Amino acid sequence: MVWQAANNLRQALKYRGGWKGLLEHMYTNGDYPFKFGTYMGCDAMGNRYYENRVDYPFGQHRWVEPANIHDFDSTHIPPEWHGWMVSMNDATPSLEQEYIDKMAKDTIKGEISHAPYQSNIGHQEPYFNFNGMHNQSQIRSRGYGIG
Repeated sequence: MVWQAANNLRQALKYRGGWKGLLEHMYTNGDYPFKFGTYMGCDAMGNRYYENRVDYPFGQHRWVEPANIHDFDSTHIPPEWHGWMVSMNDATPSLEQEYIDKMAKDTIKGEISHAPYQSNIGHQEPYFNFNGMHNQSQIRSRGYGIG
């Protein structure tokens, strides 16, 4: 029992980058600091996503470690990663394009399409990350509310 606790502490120190990282994670995340998992990916803000299906029950097996631990809100998780977090999708957003390409290859086309896009997503404007604000309605013009 004591040996296992010491071994977990040693692994957590290595995983979190030393005492400072371990204590900071204990203070800010509110999760037990000895939570280990497989790195699944990162989003545009720098949030890191992990999964461990072996040691944790369903619903607690996926979690996010925020990039900015002192100013994190659940709205800082983008929609594509939110779908993965709540188990609506089994594939991470980085693997979704591979899945779409595989399904498009296996699809039998009945008619020739002259559409400029391969999927039903259509045209999308490039995404700009305004200081981690995924809710773009919070962005106001410079003279908003004057006059």
